[in-house]
Amino acid sequence: MTSSEETPSFRLAYVPGVTPTKWVRIWNERLPDVPLTLIGVSAAEASEVLRGGGADAGLVRLPIDRTGLSAIPLYTETTVVVIPKDHVVASVDEVSAEDLADDIVLHPLDDTLEWERRPGQPAIERPATTADAIELVAAGVGVLVVPQSLARLHHRKDLTYRPVSDAPESRVALSWLEDETTDLVEDFIGIVRGRTVNSSRGRPKPPAQPKGKRPETGGARRKPAAGKAAGKSARSGSGGAKGGKRGKPRRRS
Repeated sequence: MTSSEETPSFRLAYVPGVTPTKWVRIWNERLPDVPLTLIGVSAAEASEVLRGGGADAGLVRLPIDRTGLSAIPLYTETTVVVIPKDHVVASVDEVSAEDLADDIVLHPLDDTLEWERRPGQPAIERPATTADAIELVAAGVGVLVVPQSLARLHHRKDLTYRPVSDAPESRVALSWLEDETTDLVEDFIGIVRGRTVNSSRGRPKPPAQPKGKRPETGGARRKPAAGKAAGKSARSGSGGAKGGKRGKPRRRS
């Protein structure tokens, strides 16, 4: 290796609530010589990190600023409301946005849910982060509507959550610079899409070598002549074996 060569590596950014553990494990099994580095980023800064070259790809929450970026949606999350355990909503299995009409519904600055009309009553100030909003919920200031993975990430013993049936859902996507679709990016795309290591849709594979005991002879194989069993050699001359007259046509009378 020359001094100008670099050891290949792959940097994967991911936003809070997204768990890339399974995909990282598969990467390490398939590409053990290419280290994968995880980079935690906020939902708001994910697209700028990718555009600035801070990561080769990122697991982000849609929508994001797609300028110069490609994105493949991976899955959609259930949306839940985080509440104190003694809240009236805790007594039911599921709620609607209308059920939160009398509650103060916190709206942190890092929220990515796209509402046409937000439920409940707005707070006087918007919390800076989801983590800050969780603290306010625990203090009894209001409730918080978030993707389920974020409710799990910020789990507290004094809080619980319930699905919101008619809330917008959060979509998680794999994103990268559209001009930087490298072989390693293609490898990771194949992993998150569940392709096998031999999938034809992954990076191009070299042509398979011919199997042994079947060498090419430089031409098409000759078909056996009509009326002769395959693998039998033709008999030549009239002085052949006693069976040479077999097959001689009879004269019509």
